[in-house]
Amino acid sequence: MKSDVIKSAALLFCVALSMPRVAWAQMVPPPCDAALLRALPSRPPSALSGSEFVRRVQGMSETERDQAAEAELIAGNLPSFLRSLAPIHIRGKLRHGAAGSVTVCVMPDYLAIGSDRDFLRMPMRLSTALRVAQRYGFTLPTSKLVDAIYAQATVRLAPQPLPAGDEMRSTRYYWRHNELIDEQRLALDASRGVLTAGHKKDLVLTNRLWRTPGRVAIYGWHRAPDSPIQPLSTVHGARYADYSHGVRLVSSVAYVNGEPRSLLEVLADAELAPLLSDEGEIPRPAELLATLLAYALATAGTETGSFDISAP
Repeated sequence: MKSDVIKSAALLFCVALSMPRVAWAQMVPPPCDAALLRALPSRPPSALSGSEFVRRVQGMSETERDQAAEAELIAGNLPSFLRSLAPIHIRGKLRHGAAGSVTVCVMPDYLAIGSDRDFLRMPMRLSTALRVAQRYGFTLPTSKLVDAIYAQATVRLAPQPLPAGDEMRSTRYYWRHNELIDEQRLALDASRGVLTAGHKKDLVLTNRLWRTPGRVAIYGWHRAPDSPIQPLSTVHGARYADYSHGVRLVSSVAYVNGEPRSLLEVLADAELAPLLSDEGEIPRPAELLATLLAYALATAGTETGSFDISAP
């Protein structure tokens, strides 16, 4: 039964995120055009603000809060400043010595709920992040992409850790950390909507998750280029999220030497993947994403667990 769920989910991801190259070429305008955001629903006029959402979810369980967050994001309740994309340009030598370049298009900040004036950057469980990403036609970054985003960011904010403890997963901590980030941004007179980094850890894709699909991979919270507080880690179960986590979405379309390609196709390409991943290629990334989501659904109610899923 579990294998059937995984196979079905993998097929859906493959259809949604791994379309043929010809289709991308016909559908996608130049890099980071607004057409890449066509799957985002418009924000409803009656949508909650960030502070209203916080009041509504106070007292909810973590599961209920995640469900509420997913419903808001699927309905299009995110600020307009997230409805533009920033290009991240990565150049390097390919395995046979030729020069290669890949451009990926990323949201300028972490997923948030609310309006431009009143919003909450929303930490969430891996399964929630994957469902929202799939709905929008996006995916998660690799750790190497997180480094590149920080290196190319217009605004670099300093990490602001809060005291460790049980409250790290509380709504109060989520809101307080959001306030600290905005206070720092205002002190720098930094505009919303420009590429901003350094203020959260990222949920990322890694080959480690082939062996431990019951985990979440996190990385980042940079103090300086190549100096993250959080090295790549799969310590926490897939249902874990705390105030320091952020979800940076990356468009499922990448541009290889100017040509539109499926990002998942690039990550699976042994020649091109090293430009985007320190681990080299990520085999069958659509299947990996589907497996992570299917595993999270199959193990709802448990915090940990792992099994080998024919790791490449």
